[in-house]
Amino acid sequence: MNAWSLSDWKESPIQAVLFDMDGVLVDSEPIYFEIERSSFLHFGASVDEEEHHGYVGITLETMWRRVLDKHRIHAGLEQVLSHHKEMVLTALARHERLEAMPDVECLLRYFQERQVPLAVASSSPRALIEIIMERTGLGKYFDVVVSGEEVDRGKPAPDIFLRAASLLNAEPASCLVIEDSRNGVQAAKSAGMRCIGFRNPGSGNQDLAMADVLITAYGELLDIRHTLPISPLVLEKKA
Repeated sequence: MNAWSLSDWKESPIQAVLFDMDGVLVDSEPIYFEIERSSFLHFGASVDEEEHHGYVGITLETMWRRVLDKHRIHAGLEQVLSHHKEMVLTALARHERLEAMPDVECLLRYFQERQVPLAVASSSPRALIEIIMERTGLGKYFDVVVSGEEVDRGKPAPDIFLRAASLLNAEPASCLVIEDSRNGVQAAKSAGMRCIGFRNPGSGNQDLAMADVLITAYGELLDIRHTLPISPLVLEKKA
């Protein structure tokens, strides 16, 4: 982990923690990459690796609008979205065990025991979020779920994180976001929130330079969990 200056947090300690899902809570990005590659080819789009990595963190609709426009594909948006979602559900059905990222459940439990409000803020469709939360058993930790379908603008716009903060009655400046994509980090910073960039090789080559802190494993956060400044407002609720 790079230098962590806790003194920077004293004026806005943590009121809530917002997690992206894919590549952050569960290592699902490699599954999605394979589905997307297959779907791109199915509709005649030659998407290279650099372009593909640029779509991490945004909604399916936004991704396909860009692909259809850039590669001049004549298929309709609803057609490609229907095909893509069907492939995702089929792929998830084949994967008998979708496992949470190592140590993330320990971190979630730590926050939950201290009654720190937690949210999932994912660009994925809500139906998919619910499937993954149920399959991994992580759903019980979260107070709020916001999907990319429920905001006007997806990541890198800040809407999804601002919506989650509002539902949790938390000030944006006192929210901590954990993200694995450039689009997600940009969304968090645009929302005025602190952001931990989670370097997940499965998420491709992501530029996380805008993040306040970079980690490669949740064990790094667990090692310093007792020094994370939790807002007195949260601690008062616990009392």
